[in-house]
Amino acid sequence: MNSTPSTDTLSYEQAGVNYDLIDPLKVAAQRAAKDTAKNLAAHGFGEVAASRGESAYVVDVGPFYLASIVECLGSKALVADEMAKLTGRSYYDGIAQDTIAMAINDLITVGATPLVVQAYWAAGGSEWFGDAQRAQALVAGWKRACDVCAVAWGGGETPALAGIVEAGRIDLAASCTGIINPKERLSVGDKLGAGDAIVLLASSGIHANGLSLARKLVERLPQGYLTPVTSSLNYGEALLAPTVLYSPVTEALYKAGITPHYCANITGHGWRKLLRHPAAFTYRIHSVPEVTPVLRFIQQHAKQDDREAYSTLNMGAGFALFVKAADAQRTVEIAQAQGIQALVAGTVEAGPKKLLIEPLGIEFGDDDLQLR
Repeated sequence: MNSTPSTDTLSYEQAGVNYDLIDPLKVAAQRAAKDTAKNLAAHGFGEVAASRGESAYVVDVGPFYLASIVECLGSKALVADEMAKLTGRSYYDGIAQDTIAMAINDLITVGATPLVVQAYWAAGGSEWFGDAQRAQALVAGWKRACDVCAVAWGGGETPALAGIVEAGRIDLAASCTGIINPKERLSVGDKLGAGDAIVLLASSGIHANGLSLARKLVERLPQGYLTPVTSSLNYGEALLAPTVLYSPVTEALYKAGITPHYCANITGHGWRKLLRHPAAFTYRIHSVPEVTPVLRFIQQHAKQDDREAYSTLNMGAGFALFVKAADAQRTVEIAQAQGIQALVAGTVEAGPKKLLIEPLGIEFGDDDLQLR
């Protein structure tokens, strides 16, 4: 499908998300935040400067590093709400996992072991919490995801924000704190180099990014969320497959003596996230994972060519590990032992900053991802 986009292509921007407007604010905020690093000195600590612009922020506290992150779910809860109307089921156990995954999968990119998760559940009114089935599913799913990642659920905030959050809706977010100990586990890209292998860990579906596009697409589907994706799965159910929690893989890698040289959580911006490292390298992909049915379905019905799809969605790869070539196959085996499919997808090469997805004839350059 690597052809000129159709005139009725549905893009992420048409669905209401324009990174050209969002990313400049991110860059401005990062520059202002950088000036506050000096405040750590008053406490006898300092930042790891290379973590700025990465998926988690790292502070040097002496014998070890601390990493922290806050992330929101986005609009996936809206799909759960619509499916509840259609099926009578609550999907908030999976929604809870999605929310925690958004934070933890970012935190582990810097080599951290997640320790504590905090919850932020902001409802459009107190009545949201009165639906016992839904509320209990959220609590149970949150706890289960914490147990999978071996983290403590420290607490949280449950405001009722009528007039800010729409009535009947909830805005979900999670923060996570982790430890990098020993310090050699730190993964902010300083070890990344030509010759490293790129290992991709499989996704379970759309995860929690691209939902604005996925929801907009419903308008084109004959049966809406109940439109079949496969013989046994409709569109709404496929979208609600919980995001994979990748920290069991990174912890197992550490126990096996493998320290990634760099990691990337493939969320917003799709495969362009493989270009996140600030240095100039060429990332050559020779093998791509199987695309999950719901992502192929979205691409086909949104009439996106491969370049548009891979610049927006994870397309079957939820997390990237950049490891020594000698560790690549062992990394795959360790991931699979944790129940997560993986493949050695490519290599890092000296050269201009670009991503070459050779099987699909796609090239992304430095200008295609501006996050700093």
